[in-house]
Parts: sequence; structure tokens; C-alpha cells
Amino acid sequence: MNFKLTPEQEMVKTTVAEFAENVVKPRAADIDEKKEFPWDIVKQMGKMGLMGMTVSKEYGGAGTDRVSYTIALEEISKACGSTGITMEAHNSLGVGHIFAKGTEEQKEKYVVPLASGKKLGAWALTEPAAGTDAAATNTTAVLEGDEWVLNGSKCFITAGSIADIITVMAMTDKSKGSKGISAFIVEKGTPGLSYGKDEDKMGLRGTHTSELFFTDCRIPKENMLDAPGRGFIGAMQTLEGGRTAVASMAVGLGQAALEESIKYANERETFGKTIGNYQAVQWMIADMATDLEAARLLVRKAAWLEDQGEKFSKAAYMAKLFAATRSVQACLNAIQIHGGYGYTKDYPVERFFRDAKLCEIGEGTNEVQRMLIARYMLAGK
Repeated sequence: MNFKLTPEQEMVKTTVAEFAENVVKPRAADIDEKKEFPWDIVKQMGKMGLMGMTVSKEYGGAGTDRVSYTIALEEISKACGSTGITMEAHNSLGVGHIFAKGTEEQKEKYVVPLASGKKLGAWALTEPAAGTDAAATNTTAVLEGDEWVLNGSKCFITAGSIADIITVMAMTDKSKGSKGISAFIVEKGTPGLSYGKDEDKMGLRGTHTSELFFTDCRIPKENMLDAPGRGFIGAMQTLEGGRTAVASMAVGLGQAALEESIKYANERETFGKTIGNYQAVQWMIADMATDLEAARLLVRKAAWLEDQGEKFSKAAYMAKLFAATRSVQACLNAIQIHGGYGYTKDYPVERFFRDAKLCEIGEGTNEVQRMLIARYMLAGK
């Protein structure tokens, strides 16, 4: 068993960490405060290969392994959660589903500009009445001649109102339940596609989380992704890798909270000595460091298993659950260590907490992860 990163993975870590520290981090507070989508940073990330990391080079991607992707995502998220979730949703969902299930023509037309960062992708599964129960999709798609006609709505779609290319799950045969859900590629500007509000969120405020509406939205027949009725299966497979990615995002946010706490504990003095000398603070920092290292190892294991072509679902569920919960706790500890200052926007730890909370919800709630893990365990797997 080898825990050492390869030279290529070390280079990814060094390069992305430097970019995150010098370019992303100085903008993070403003991005959050102004709810500003960082287009210029995203374009730079595209040029660095960060917007199509695991896509092969022939389709415009960087062709890296999954471990490298989680390393890069951790570093970006440590600098700015909003930029991290943009990178995650684009790579894992917006690009990932089309790359995994698309035809050669679809990959050439859509994956190449997405993976190179020239276009932004989104992924539309969630609906007002179909969140955790994604199979309860009400959006429909009906074939009329050479076109599919979509009607319905989606909500909580990351980058939904600004994405160039959106993968949409819709019901094509309600009598078949989840096996009647198909996936479709919809381009920005398609007649019948409109946008509702962008949510005013607690955290990750530099991303547009949008409502989408489809009203007799007509797309070419060839824009169905995969076979009819395979959309739900493809969506669930896409989410598997997305869970590992969200876990690495959580680790990055928790690591940022830890580093700020160490810095503050070594500077802040009470009763004639720095607060890092007090056992209460030391124990919080020790717990944070231990939890985050364990979470990082769970993420690396899940990513490594996927790289080896082995079953990784249970590992991804565990990584997502543990990393999300421990990241939120690390951020709470960081606020406590900072005392009253931790409750103000003068220090970034309150932002880390607001951003980290989404990791317990997105790509499947903590409760869903526990349910899935329990299924594996009770089945003796």
C-alpha cells in the first residue's frame, strides 16, 4: 500500500495550490460578498486544464486521473468555495455525463468546448418535487417528428442560468418509473428554455443556483444522451463520481478553516499567552487535523478505486458523508477558536462554514449517504 503521490500528482498539487493562493484566494471574499461569478478565473482555469481534468486529451481535456482531480479540487476549494463548486459541478456533472454516455458526435460537439473551458456546463436533475427522490421527475420529453419537446422545470441548478450546455433529465415513459427517464442535451438560447430566479443562498454565493423552465422546448432528436430510458441510470452513475468530488471540496474548506485557526491561535493572546497554549484550543485543532486527514484518505481511496476500474460506490458514499460532516465541524471549531471575531466577516472562517454546509446536502444528503452505506453493509458487501 503506497500513500505517496506520483510525480505527476505532486506537480498538479503544487501548480494548482500556487494558482489558488495567488489568484483565487485574494478574490474569495469579494466573490462571496458581491455574489460575483468569477468568469476571468474560470477562463484561466480552462487554460490550465482544470475544467476537463479527467476527460481524455482527444476531447479537449487534461487526461489526468481521478486522484489528481480531487487534489486540484481540494486546493481550489480551500481558496474559494464558490470557485470550487463551479469547478466540481462543471467537471463531474456538466462534462462527466456527456463524456461517459455521449456518442462520438456528441463528444466532439459538446465535450470538446466544455473540457477546454471555452464553454460552461450545467446538469439538471433536481425539481421542486424531485430532490432526494430523483425518480419522481415530472419534466417530460415527447418525440414529435425529428424533435424532442421538453416541458417542466428544474431547481437548484448550479450555473443553470449562465451555462452554455445543460444536461437535462426528463420523463419519456411515465409507466416505466425511473426506467422511463431519459437524458437530453440542451443548448443556451434554445427557444422554450427560460430562467427563473437565482437563489439568494447562505453560502457559495459566487455561483448562480438557478430555476430552469422548459415550455415546448424543442431540441433535435440526436440530442438525446444515451438510449431512451437510460437517463436515470446515467444520472446515478454520474453522481457517484460527483460525491467523491464534493468530498474533496469539503476537505479543502475544512483545511482552510484549520489553517486559519492555527494562525489565529499562534497570534491571539489572552492572560499573557497565546491561546494556542490552552488545552481547549489544542484539542479542537488536534481533532480538526485528524478528522481532515482521515477524510482526505477516504477521498483518495475512492478516487484511486475509480482510477483502477474497481467498484468505488461505497467508498464514495463514505468519503462524502465523513468529509462533509467533519468539514462542517472543523468550521464550527474555527469559529469557536476565533471567538467573537469568528462571528464577523472580518475573518474568513464564517464564510468557510457557510460554504461547507452545502457539502452535507449537495450530491445527496448525509441521510442518503447513510442509507446507501447501510444497504451495502446489510447486504454483506
